[in-house]
Amino acid sequence: MTHESVPGVGDSAPASSLTVAAAVIIDAGRLLVVSKKAAPDVYYLPGGKPDPGETLEAALLRELREELGLVPVDWRLLQVVEAVAALEGVPMSMTVYETTIAGVPRPAAELASMRWVTGREADLTLAPAVRDHVVPLLRSRSALAA
Repeated sequence: MTHESVPGVGDSAPASSLTVAAAVIIDAGRLLVVSKKAAPDVYYLPGGKPDPGETLEAALLRELREELGLVPVDWRLLQVVEAVAALEGVPMSMTVYETTIAGVPRPAAELASMRWVTGREADLTLAPAVRDHVVPLLRSRSALAA
């Protein structure tokens, strides 16, 4: 497994902000997004917040195991997004890792839905950080299907 650490990111965020590790998983030009039961109509990248003392990378590994029953095969830093968290309405630093997976994701009970998308679906509400930062970057790299 390869990965890059991001020094300083997520080390000591103020209590009123969120630090999140997220995964970009693409298969056949489609991005994997999930929605949680707390907000079933809004889709996010798989991932989540680190537990106290947990690194971003460890949090991402834990969240992918818990949410999707899988472990990334290979991963690397893609982008750090500074945005406002969709539900909480507070500043968020989302460190996004591009990863490949082995096996088929199996959504956990906390997830309302899991979809493979191009980001152009009319019936899809992506979280603003994904819609405004991640999807445009992936399109600029021709990673998503037209």
